[in-house]
This record gives sequence, C-alpha cells and structure tokens, in this order.
Amino acid sequence: MGAFGKKMQLNFFEGACTGSHTAIGQWKSPEDNSRTKDRLDYWLWLARLAEKGKITTVFIADSYAGHNIYAGSADASYKGGSHIGKLDPLVIVPAMAAVTQSVSFGITASTSYIAPYALARTYSSLDHLTNGRVGWNIVTSHSNSAAQAFGRDQVVPHDERYAAAEEYMDIVYQLWEKSWEDGAQVWQEEPEMAYDPSKIHKIHYEGKYHKMHAFHQTHPSPQRTPLLFQAGSSKAGIQFGGKHAEGIFCANPTIESTKKYTAAVRAKAVEEGRDPSSIKFFLGIMPIIGRTLEEAEAKLEAARKRVSINGGLARFCGFTNVDLSGYALDEEFKFEGKHHENTIQGVIDNIKLISTEKVFTPRVVAEMFALGGSGPRPVGTPVMVADFFEQWWREGDLDGFNINYVSNPGSFEDVVELLIPELQKRGIYWDDYPVPGGTARENFQSLPGQKLLPPEHPGAKFRWNAVSKTAEVNGPKAVEEDVQVEKIKLNGTDTTVVTVTAA
Repeated sequence: MGAFGKKMQLNFFEGACTGSHTAIGQWKSPEDNSRTKDRLDYWLWLARLAEKGKITTVFIADSYAGHNIYAGSADASYKGGSHIGKLDPLVIVPAMAAVTQSVSFGITASTSYIAPYALARTYSSLDHLTNGRVGWNIVTSHSNSAAQAFGRDQVVPHDERYAAAEEYMDIVYQLWEKSWEDGAQVWQEEPEMAYDPSKIHKIHYEGKYHKMHAFHQTHPSPQRTPLLFQAGSSKAGIQFGGKHAEGIFCANPTIESTKKYTAAVRAKAVEEGRDPSSIKFFLGIMPIIGRTLEEAEAKLEAARKRVSINGGLARFCGFTNVDLSGYALDEEFKFEGKHHENTIQGVIDNIKLISTEKVFTPRVVAEMFALGGSGPRPVGTPVMVADFFEQWWREGDLDGFNINYVSNPGSFEDVVELLIPELQKRGIYWDDYPVPGGTARENFQSLPGQKLLPPEHPGAKFRWNAVSKTAEVNGPKAVEEDVQVEKIKLNGTDTTVVTVTAA
C-alpha cells in the first residue's frame, strides 16, 4: 500500500524479436507489425501507447542464443519464428524514454554472462538517460546454448548460478550505492575541481566467483540502483527473490498456486529483514478482448489457426530441457522422469494444472506454449475480462499483471482502449501515474520521493556512511556492519531510522 492506496498495475510484456514473446506464429497475420521491430518506429509507437494507458512498465524480456533442444538444433525456432531475429533491448530504451514522461522500462540482463562492472555502468547510464525510469530483471540464464555462445562447454549448475549471483549483487550494489558519495560532482573552477576525489571510492571485492577492484565510472543516477525485478520458483529462486527483488513475475495457473507462491517469497523477505508488502507480484496473462463475446472468441480462433507447432515445441523443449522429437506429434508421452537439472522450475507442474487434455502429446504442449504458455488466458468482453483480472488481483495476493499480447497492432490497443477504462470505472486502476514524470521506483511503489532503495533492502546497507569511511582508510579489508532499522513516530509521522555501527 502506497500513499495513494493500492491500485492494480499493468505492464506490457514484450521481446525484441519477431512475433510475440508468448504467441508464436502470429507473424502470419497480415496486420501483424512485429516484423518491424528492427525499426525504431515500432518501439516509439509502443512507448507512446503504454504511456497513454498509464502502463507502469514496458518490460522487454531477453535471452541468449535461442532454443535448440528440440531435435538437437534451432531449426524449429527458425521455422516458427520463436525468439529469433532478436535485438539487444538495452539499446532501444533511451529512444522510448525520449518520447515519454512517466512510463518505466524493465530490461532483462544476465548475471552469468555480463561482468558486474559492465552491467553497473550500463544501468547507471540508462537510469540517467531515462530520468530514473529503468529497472533490471535479474536472470542467471539456464540454457547450454547461451553458455556455449559465451565460450563455455555447458551451463553452470542451477544452485551454483544463484550462489554466483549473490556475489554479483554485492558488487553492483557497492558500485551503485557506495563508490560515489553525494556531492562528489563539484564543478569548481578555482581551485580546479570537477569531481571531489575524496568522495569517490574504489570498491574491493574478492569472492569465490567474482573479483573486482575499481571505482564506479559513472556518477550516481537518479535511482542509483535500478528498480529490481526477478522471476524464479525454485527454492534458490524464491530465496533470491525474497532478498533482492522489488517486483516479481510469476506464471501460476490458479489463484491458489499464486497465493502459495507469493506467501513463500514474502516469508523469505521477512527472514531478510524486509517489509514483505514492499515486494510486488505480477502475473503473466494473455487477455483476448472483444466488444462482444463473439468478437473475442473469433480473435481466439484466428490466433489458434496461426499457431506455430514448430515454434511451440522449440519453446517448450527449451524451457524444460527435454527433447520431444522422438515422439510423433499426436503420440502420448508422460511427464514422469522428464525433469532435468536446467528445467525452469514449475513449468511442467503448471501445464498439468491448466491443461484440459487428459493425454499429453507434443502437439498439445506445442499449441499451449505457442499461445500463452502456463498463465491464464481470459477471453471475453471488457467487463468479463475485468472481472477475471479483479478476482485474481483481490484473491491471489497480486499487485498487477504482465500483459502478454497475441498480435500487434490490436492486443495492446484492446487493453488500453477497452480494458483499462473498465478497470478505471471500478476505481481499481489509476487515472494518472502517482508521480507524473517520476522515477520507476516512485511510481512502482506509489511513493513520491522514494527514488532510492528503501533502508531495509539489503542493497541499502552499502550506501556510503561513516563505516564505509573506516573501510576506505583501513584498506580493502571488509568492515562488517550492524544495521538496525527502527520505525518511530516523529511529529505524528511514521519515520524510519537507520543506525549503522561497525561490528
């Protein structure tokens, strides 16, 4: 609950590749414009539309090297247009920010293949160029194809990737929060001092997986640390999300499974000393909306006809690390024994819950993963779809939804022009951004002035203070800190007091 009360938030979920990230084969529609994603006009159109609908974040998913598990090659991905023809989303966002004022941008980047020093500079740069409207979706990357693209024989085991990511976070937090004090930019002519060297500090880190000795090359951006997103349903993923994430993406197929997941993450947040309500959860959903039920059902039927079986199989096998090419399209297979070390946790359980089919075949899972995957897919009028959204939002412990689209133009416009007015009519969706022109974190939390990580967040403990000065004087040896967060009443106002002392 922010200062404006809880309102439902919506994100546009996109990928910088041919077709929809979650609707594969829809490029066959003569109206579909996804083939123009290699032109800036597409992204400027998307940014303006998002701001028109008061969308919280345009989230651009990303991955490396594509899916090559099915039949041991990427041919099915190429034929179906699944996650192929992919641009680097990091270079797109500044242009989108230039034509908007308030919508934020979330971009995926991997802790496994980008050096922490490089990533810290990139996101600081983006935060400057967007006036603080950038978020980072933290992933560890699960595929062997990505590992091989970066010169490795195979992907690092699942839990070890998360252990390395913990060290990674310690480094980037220190670069963003600790390397530069406030006031380091001076711009003084006499005596000459553009930057005060006494307020810029070298970070020393040596761990099991990462080593770095450097000062942050970029001065502090509006948020310092970008808004942090994550998605993960494994034990390690839930632990990581509860510690670090401010926003979490989920793809649970039922309200009950959603509540169970959010409760698990919030419990981990409490263990880390965080306010569990500070984490916001967004369910992936694919609404198909028509002015009449018949129109919506016709849109669904047209989308089903365009589904790519090749692309759906490539996506399913890529997520599960299980090759189904040994089965005929309509031959039954069993999920038992199909789990793999690098399976995305929960994928198989989720599709079991949502499938109405008694028999699983490659065709069944291909059609499912080529049109929405494991998340819900409400079909109907604006009132019907709004009912669905509101029920899940109220009963599922959700803060909002990631909108997966079928085809554009069309899907996102239906959300902005048909669904959002109905949600606003019910008083559950904001009429304007809580902080017009504000940072990603301010609008995300509906808290004016909350540009930085909140004091109870583990990244905030690295923020420059007297203890950090002791460490700087004494050399690179780490100084342990005791951080105490106390909430008090000050002049009738709830105030957070942070006390930091050397252990």
